[in-house]
Amino acid sequence: MSFKTELHCHSMPVSSCGRIAAEQLVETYLTAGFTTVVLTNHFSRHTFRTAVMAADATWEEKVSFFLSDFEKMKAAAGDRLHILMGMEFRLDYQEETDFLVYGLGEEFLLSNPDILQLKFKDFSVRVREAGGLLIQAHPFRNNVVISDPTFIDGVEVWNCSVGHASRNDVAEFWANRFSLIKTSGSDLHCDWQIIGGGILTDTPITTDGELLSTLRSGRYQLLRGGEPREG
Repeated sequence: MSFKTELHCHSMPVSSCGRIAAEQLVETYLTAGFTTVVLTNHFSRHTFRTAVMAADATWEEKVSFFLSDFEKMKAAAGDRLHILMGMEFRLDYQEETDFLVYGLGEEFLLSNPDILQLKFKDFSVRVREAGGLLIQAHPFRNNVVISDPTFIDGVEVWNCSVGHASRNDVAEFWANRFSLIKTSGSDLHCDWQIIGGGILTDTPITTDGELLSTLRSGRYQLLRGGEPREG
């Protein structure tokens, strides 16, 4: 397996905690030998509390802002790097609990203006009925609510973000216990962080469909600390 795909990273200004521009992310991941990057900026009420967003911004304007870094990254990458769009959702009533969503994009967001106000089970139904894959990010950090495995497709069993106790070993146990999809992500926010997550595949992942089929099939290795290991 020789094609690397990042499943969890952030850019500024869409992710307010991000410290690296979308264009710079492209160069960072090319240098690290990646073929594909899934940009998973935060999608929460905090995403739109920014100086560039008017307080009375419409839902369409909010979605446009969220998509802006993805479009910049695609433009900067050209044909050098495959860029896919993911989302890291945080529902209004769950302040510390994050969910990675793969396979959905602008149409889903525009069609669901109440998405952040939903309770988790309803959120899960919306995502999965639309064809998306729902992964709980870093589920065993402090203050995170552990989700009912019935309503998620998988968990992030390897998260490389510094400054957090992600308890990746516990997440691995949980995934095994409930036969959940396992993912790995660098959770990159700035240029000095380690790119130590992602997956390794035999063929490049170039579309959302290929990403979803790969994760559902299990035909990949997890990158943990930059090295491939069996899931």
